Amino acid sequence: MAEAFEQAAVALTAIVTDAKIAEKNSAEVSCEAPDVELLLVDWLNAIIYEMAVRNMIFGRFKVTLSDTSLQGAMWGETVDQAKHSPACEPKGATYTALRVAQEADGTWSAACVVDV
Repeated sequence: MAEAFEQAAVALTAIVTDAKIAEKNSAEVSCEAPDVELLLVDWLNAIIYEMAVRNMIFGRFKVTLSDTSLQGAMWGETVDQAKHSPACEPKGATYTALRVAQEADGTWSAACVVDV
């Protein structure tokens, strides 16, 4: 499930830019929620917040889960308009199409709609 959360974060970055993101700086966040689906929304919103207040874009993520709490680390760099050509600015993860589930083959998937 942790990898599904990490890949959801990568997908979040992909809506902003397809440029290579250098791992120059790091940030850490902690989240806690009543269930794993709400935890996904909190995680993505924490990333969106960190991108906005730090003027950064992140390209690599590491998640550690314990029940319904999350410790996350992310690596990235300051947004460079010329390099990253941001397509949009994510405003927030929503409950629309929210799903965190283990598939029949044992893999985990995590999804929701992000407002831009």
